[in-house]
Amino acid sequence: MDFRHEWKIEIAPADRLALRRRLLAVARLDGHAAGGTYLVRSLYFDSPSDRALREKLDGVSRREKFRLRYYNGDTSVLYLEKKSKWDSLCHKESVQISAGEAQALVDGDYGWMAGSGRDLVWELRSKLTGQLLRPKAVVDYTREPFVYGPGNVRVTLDYGIRMGMGGAGFLDPGCVTIPAAGDPVILEIKWDAFLPDIIRDAVQLPGRRAAAFSKYAACRRYG
Repeated sequence: MDFRHEWKIEIAPADRLALRRRLLAVARLDGHAAGGTYLVRSLYFDSPSDRALREKLDGVSRREKFRLRYYNGDTSVLYLEKKSKWDSLCHKESVQISAGEAQALVDGDYGWMAGSGRDLVWELRSKLTGQLLRPKAVVDYTREPFVYGPGNVRVTLDYGIRMGMGGAGFLDPGCVTIPAAGDPVILEIKWDAFLPDIIRDAVQLPGRRAAAFSKYAACRRYG
């Protein structure tokens, strides 16, 4: 399993504008971001005891969570993802699923999973039955992504974070969501073996330090 380094830093709206100018000078916008940004919608799964949420809040060093995700309101391309964390290292596994399969998961219909032929689908199926994972929260946000070749660096600015409880409206791009508590803005930096100094310098902000921030946890403050 290949892990990447990851920093997350909660920043102020004014910091985002300053960082954007710096990053445009040294990195390039991700080609997937038409107009410089894209919209992300995720549906997170958790157990009846909120195991994923509690492990995050308690600072458990090794943890995982499952989510469904699509971009820019396009439900024709959906992904099932598993995010694994080991201290400040992260690993993501992803497999494409259909809108029908995603809706079945939301509806609690798992019969299709047994014959899917996809390892990640099988793993989620085992945890839907063994850990009783269920859809817990929809998380929406706008992402501004930058990439830098050396070190395979990816820097993102995430803002406009909104949430909806449960999964009923996940596949409806127009479903009602509400702002996350505190209206946070998040700087994320991911890299492989090394973080180039030019990027390290570009993302420096006085008084800001990397912290264990979770958009899912921020959106669960309401319930």
